[in-house]
Amino acid sequence: MSSAAINTIVEILEFLPDDLQKQVAEHICEYIADLEDEARWNFLFKKSQNSLVAAARQAKQEIAEGRSMPMDYDQLK
Repeated sequence: MSSAAINTIVEILEFLPDDLQKQVAEHICEYIADLEDEARWNFLFKKSQNSLVAAARQAKQEIAEGRSMPMDYDQLK
């Protein structure tokens, strides 16, 4: 974001009452944290995509060769 955009936001906030300024600042902080979480998730997903594709190919091959068994969900607990 450019300095001009930041200055515009600050100018808008300055005209709000203190309690609304605080509320807007909290919302902005939460929004930025959400964006950072999303960026981190996207990075980790991209980083693991090759491994996921390899695991899917292996599973598909094992199924085709009859070497797979249905998952017993009770064993996951």
